[in-house]
Amino acid sequence: MIVSLVIACVGPDRAGLVSAISDTIAAHGGTWLESRLARLAGQFAGVVRADAPEANAEALTAALGALAGLKVTVTRGAGDVEPPKRRLRLELLGLDRPGIVRDATRALAGLGVNIVEFETELRPAPFSGAPMFYAKALLETPAYVDLEHVRAALESLAGEMTAEFPAGDDARGVRVTAH
Repeated sequence: MIVSLVIACVGPDRAGLVSAISDTIAAHGGTWLESRLARLAGQFAGVVRADAPEANAEALTAALGALAGLKVTVTRGAGDVEPPKRRLRLELLGLDRPGIVRDATRALAGLGVNIVEFETELRPAPFSGAPMFYAKALLETPAYVDLEHVRAALESLAGEMTAEFPAGDDARGVRVTAH
């Protein structure tokens, strides 16, 4: 039997970390399926989904935990999950300020919207160079949630953001931009 594992890793960034993780997974008969990896504040941070034989899962978990310089957490996947009723791609752009992620995610949660993927960064504004908060996300919404309600909830954040839902391969889109 095959089990899905979600592997979260954090540690000082250095060459060879991804190779060490992938070598360990492969050495235990596992398959690397998908990942999100980044360097943040000089730290390597990553989340990997891998499948492995049930008989090797415990040994794989122990071997990953023994990798030098990494804090590793391994969680078993939930198995088959019901497919989403509707997916949206979201882009947000607004002047950066404390609490912007909290406020945007609270607005989405208030509508029953689930965040499947979420990436953020700061970008300089074109003319002023002021820091602009940029986020892109993949969302799952209940069938009863209207796209315009999602846009209005995000744009109501003190009128400082705009939301756009660009079309994507597997998701209807929305973009939210600052004014």
